[in-house]
Amino acid sequence: MTTFVLVHGAWHSGRCWDRVVPLLTSAGHRVLAPSLTGYGGKAHLLSPGVGLDTHVDDIAGLIEAEALDDVVLVGHSYAGLVISSVANRLPERIAHLVYLDAMVPEDGETAVDVLPVTQQLIDAAIEGWRVPPLPELPPPLGLFGVTDPGDVAWLRSMLSDQPVRCLRQPVRLDNPAVSAIPRTHIHCTAGRPDGITRRPVPPGARVRELPTGHDCMITMPAELAALLAEAAQPRDAASSTNVRAANPVAPGTTSS
Repeated sequence: MTTFVLVHGAWHSGRCWDRVVPLLTSAGHRVLAPSLTGYGGKAHLLSPGVGLDTHVDDIAGLIEAEALDDVVLVGHSYAGLVISSVANRLPERIAHLVYLDAMVPEDGETAVDVLPVTQQLIDAAIEGWRVPPLPELPPPLGLFGVTDPGDVAWLRSMLSDQPVRCLRQPVRLDNPAVSAIPRTHIHCTAGRPDGITRRPVPPGARVRELPTGHDCMITMPAELAALLAEAAQPRDAASSTNVRAANPVAPGTTSS
């Protein structure tokens, strides 16, 4: 059994994982998919004071309260910043980091440093502190890569504004122990908007690709669950370098 902690990205809530969680639990894994402060059941806590540090406290506090060890910590999009700082705080509790189409920061960087187009969102913030969810775009972009009308309606029902403070607070990655935590980077390759660039993946990290839009937990939940299960498996020397898969592969295997 592996313990997964799934951390949603900006604007979303823990409900976005609803199609993935049953697939992992049915395979015998323990899965926690909390909503960060300001989202889902915590939407009433949204305020100008909510920032990246708040969300790091959310996840670190959950891991400590539940006495979790050997955690596969998954961060989608903005939550790449969250899981990085959580790993910096609790490296001994984290077995694997999964950056799911996520921001990949260096020490001291903010969301704007990682993805400069983020500054445009900050500049357009309502009342100077909250950024509304992105608008739906024509296919193939859709709403966070979701184009099915029923899925779009479901997704809209869980979205909240994003506090600007989340995008301005820096990540802390000054604990040398973090570098020893294995990583997987899962890239969504379809319908990427202009201005959204991806940084090179650090040497030694596993890379997987899903041929879908940004919210792959909604559009390809089974394939994503398979890749998360793969991330939980030990890697041999042959798979320790960067591997790109056009399609998801069975746990423990690679594709050419």
